[in-house]
Amino acid sequence: MDDHDHDHEHSHDREHGHSHDHGHGPHHGGRLAAWWHRLTHAVVPHSHDSRTKIDPALESSREGLRALWISLVGLGVTAVAQAVIVVLSGSVALLGDTLHNVADALTAVPLGIAFLLGRRAATRAYTYGYGRAEDIAGIFIVAVIAASAVAAAWTAVARLLHPAEVSHLPWVAAAGLVGFVGNELVARYRIRVGRRIGSAALVADGLHARTDGYTSLAVLLAAGGAALGWRWADPVVGLVIAVAIAFVLKDAAREVYRRLMDAVDPAVVDQAETTLRAVDGVRDVAAIRLRWIGHRLHAEAELVVDARLSLVAAHEIAADAEHQLTHAVPRLTTATVHTDPDSHPGGHHHTELSHQRRQHP
Repeated sequence: MDDHDHDHEHSHDREHGHSHDHGHGPHHGGRLAAWWHRLTHAVVPHSHDSRTKIDPALESSREGLRALWISLVGLGVTAVAQAVIVVLSGSVALLGDTLHNVADALTAVPLGIAFLLGRRAATRAYTYGYGRAEDIAGIFIVAVIAASAVAAAWTAVARLLHPAEVSHLPWVAAAGLVGFVGNELVARYRIRVGRRIGSAALVADGLHARTDGYTSLAVLLAAGGAALGWRWADPVVGLVIAVAIAFVLKDAAREVYRRLMDAVDPAVVDQAETTLRAVDGVRDVAAIRLRWIGHRLHAEAELVVDARLSLVAAHEIAADAEHQLTHAVPRLTTATVHTDPDSHPGGHHHTELSHQRRQHP
């Protein structure tokens, strides 16, 4: 049996088309077939997710695109109906709400492009694929929300400085109610689909739409104040809506920032580490790293195993760990598992080993 004097790295990547089962016993072709399976299992890069991971990933992108286009139509119809009443009534509060709904509808465009790009296969230049396009779309979404907040505040301040009558008050109130219903329906749909496919961007966009619905209800207050003769009510409510948009902007910017900085839920990291420690043959977990690539997770793990194991045995532990990890952590589609002998745990000794190999060829 060969000593495990060097590091063994096992990469679970869907780009390799070789699929197999981990830990389900030898094939039924006899000892020779079992020996051949163990040998090829050790030296050939492989993946058990070429079908069970890629197809659901593509399907999740399709679901996301469908949710975006349906919600785009719904919000577009709502915004057009409100815009017509804005022209007739001159309501600043309703204008601010309409601008916000238009901005929310437009966020579907960059997200849709990002979902389309994310379905492209990885290349030699973009080895992790194009999932990061969702993060770029998130930056655009934040910019659009910021622009709608500035536009709403600017118009409200101008109306405070130059008051004007608001007409067609029943229609203004009705438009506010339409805005609430339309946004709430879109919000529920986006959030449900986003949680099902694991897209934080889509869930955040759904929460954004829900907040838009609440700001639409504020238009009812503006119409009520105007009916009582309070000319300041409409622009003041418009300012309140601008402030509400600013709070949404803060939350959206924080989510995008966390994704750009590769932040993940610590509970997911704990779950991954617990899963790896439970794998037979794993003596310790030296490191575990997770990152979102679009709406899919990628993991890298460093495991400590018995130094006396052969290359094949160490590989089997890595394969089992990878297999268990991809099933235990939701939305995890790729994982790279690296094993270290317990005589030299951690990665600090790699440079030393490299020097030794060159000094004693």
